[in-house]
Amino acid sequence: MKKISGNKLLVKALREEQVDTIFGYPGACTIDISDELYKQDYTKVILPRQEVALVHEADAYARSTGKTGVCLVTSGPGATNLVTGLATAYYDSVPLVCFTGQVSRHLIGNDAFQEVDIIGITRSITKYGVTVRNREDLGRILKEAFYIARTGRPGPVLIDLPKDVMGELGSAEYPDEVNIRGYKPNTHVHVGQLKRAVKMLSKAKKPLFLAGGGINIAHANEEFTKLVDMTNVPVVTTVMGRGAVPTTHPLYIGNLGMHGAYACNMAVNECDLLFSIGTRFNDRITGKLHSFAPNAQIVHIDIDTAAISKNVQVDVPIVADAKEAVTKMLEYVTPCETGKWLDTIEDWKAEHPLKMKKKPIMTPQDVIETINRIFDEAIIVTDVGQHQMFTAQFIEITEKKKLLMSGGLGTMGYGMPGAIGAKIGNPDTPVISISGDGGFQMNSQELATAVLEELPIISCIFNNNNLGMVRQWQKLFYGKRYSMTCLRSGAACRGKCGEVECPVYTPDFMKLADAYGAKGIHITKKEEIEPAFREAMKSTKTPYILEFDIDPEDLVYPMVKPGGTLEDLIMDC
Repeated sequence: MKKISGNKLLVKALREEQVDTIFGYPGACTIDISDELYKQDYTKVILPRQEVALVHEADAYARSTGKTGVCLVTSGPGATNLVTGLATAYYDSVPLVCFTGQVSRHLIGNDAFQEVDIIGITRSITKYGVTVRNREDLGRILKEAFYIARTGRPGPVLIDLPKDVMGELGSAEYPDEVNIRGYKPNTHVHVGQLKRAVKMLSKAKKPLFLAGGGINIAHANEEFTKLVDMTNVPVVTTVMGRGAVPTTHPLYIGNLGMHGAYACNMAVNECDLLFSIGTRFNDRITGKLHSFAPNAQIVHIDIDTAAISKNVQVDVPIVADAKEAVTKMLEYVTPCETGKWLDTIEDWKAEHPLKMKKKPIMTPQDVIETINRIFDEAIIVTDVGQHQMFTAQFIEITEKKKLLMSGGLGTMGYGMPGAIGAKIGNPDTPVISISGDGGFQMNSQELATAVLEELPIISCIFNNNNLGMVRQWQKLFYGKRYSMTCLRSGAACRGKCGEVECPVYTPDFMKLADAYGAKGIHITKKEEIEPAFREAMKSTKTPYILEFDIDPEDLVYPMVKPGGTLEDLIMDC
């Protein structure tokens, strides 16, 4: 067989793995790969404006399509700029394959120009990482990378490519199969354990499903909704699990946890069986561990063995893919007697409904409810902060609407690039990003990418002039000492807050949009919300910024007190 360079083999592998889009930023150690990509016409190359944003774009592309996201960056700073995005994908179980350039083998370890040990740096935030040391191993490693990224609990894989290895001639063969000793993801459900869990469900007086992000990752939404209908068991979700059943479903209560609805948190406290699927039981949903679901037996289905009983001790562990487990459950379940239990939950909902106080001025709920009303189909991508929690509380998610966000890591700056990745992967679906004014500025340079790729995304900025979530904590728990959270502060007012006039907010987002070739609308009143969205919806090639003036005193309620239990809810202030 004719020998080819490692660079050519990589491009061949992308086609074999049906990679139709790669997000890349070039450099000296990857310029030869860029040259090979130039010569082919199967894989589209997206050139963002920064590697930090690039990996978020690949991440959201993967989340919204079910495919594996692929990145290509150069060595040194190009590689280290991936770190936050890799951690984001790792905690949220997103399949990524990231290729980093590396200096030639004889320079590794010599502090060469743009040389870093990226495998060592990212070992704890990747599912697998390796530097290719021998050209003959390249094909096998590439095949394994894609297999590892998308099987079992999905996650990011990093392949480090020394420049000399990639230039070396070798076999053109790309493997058809993978056989990795020690990595055999579980693909079967333990029927005995599952039947035991179903029997417990049928006997419970106050059963409750807890749906995590694993249901969305496994695309088990339809099957899980059937399970809920068949059993008549109510559902709470984690923030990442929102959409496991349509939020309009009569048995859906809402999100639980730190900013969960009162009825959700009370249901977890009072249930006698908590049937959890696809969640890690992290601190944002449990509060104090010793008081979490104190009256319940716990069933836990998860693809990752390490996640079971890691934080919360469970009574029935089941290691399985969520879709396979739920599908199998449908063969055994029967309707549960939950009438009285559902009445109790309805009483809690009526006692403390999830809504913001009605105000004459515009609120985040007004904006989100407008999205619910006028978009039948959409992908909603959030940044991280108050706006994210408002969205998680009020956005309606149905079969035609998806919600993407950074959950486990809580990465500010995810919103704009996430929307770009989602739109590239779903060109016929409306894509809306919701960011705070702080998070938006962390990757606002990606407006250039959106403009040049002709992506008509709608970027909503909830502008409260502050880093709102931190400010909320400062108001409630730090005596209103607003340190480092006002985004209008600077030299003119430092140390003189309240004594001098605040500087003008910077930047002017409308001028920023214009400078990039996007369009912008500044919304200050309730009655302007829907016309602004209607105008933005007309665009077929140009991104829009919709800036909403939000009162910094609009706080996210309910809120669990720091170090508290799910019962320690602050309902309002």
